Amino acid sequence: MEWRIGLALLLAPLSAFGRDDAGAIAPPDLPALIECRADYPALLALAPVITDPLAAVALGWRPQAQANPFMLEYRLNTPITVFGRQTDHIAFAGEAVMAVLDLAEPRTLARELALETGIDTPRKALFGREVRVTELPPGEDGVPWVESAILNVSNVDSHPGKTLAGCSYSRGPVEDEDEDEAPEQAPAAPTRAVAAPSPAAAVPR
Repeated sequence: MEWRIGLALLLAPLSAFGRDDAGAIAPPDLPALIECRADYPALLALAPVITDPLAAVALGWRPQAQANPFMLEYRLNTPITVFGRQTDHIAFAGEAVMAVLDLAEPRTLARELALETGIDTPRKALFGREVRVTELPPGEDGVPWVESAILNVSNVDSHPGKTLAGCSYSRGPVEDEDEDEAPEQAPAAPTRAVAAPSPAAAVPR
């Protein structure tokens, strides 16, 4: 299954997700989210924090200047430990939540996590592995949905000497493979070679 880090910032509708009885936002389990041990609803619960700097401050997150147009970054008053490493720096990009680690060589962590190679050049490194796929009951329209969680490790030009490591969550309807298959007797249409999209286009630069 194709894996990537999304570009669009997570802008889910504000809701009661992640709020306690008093209306305050409950502190999220950031290590679980970053290490792909959480689920999609847990990511959605952070929407009020991502869209409201004051809510982030109330959790002990300090919003940072946006060094990368595709990322929202925070410094944590209390450091966390993820993948055996401590950090006080996190970021969001699309439906991904990541730790920003003081690790100049992302390949070291990618090997530890047994990730697959997406890009590996002297300048750019991107690795990932789908760790969970969960089928959900069909909705009112009868269409089944699926959730997935994908570990990602990469570097990015805007953060030299750093490694981004985290989890991309997604939820969507199950595609009908039969609809994607052409009829066996259909004549072959003229084709031309088209380059496949590079995973690099889906990574914050």
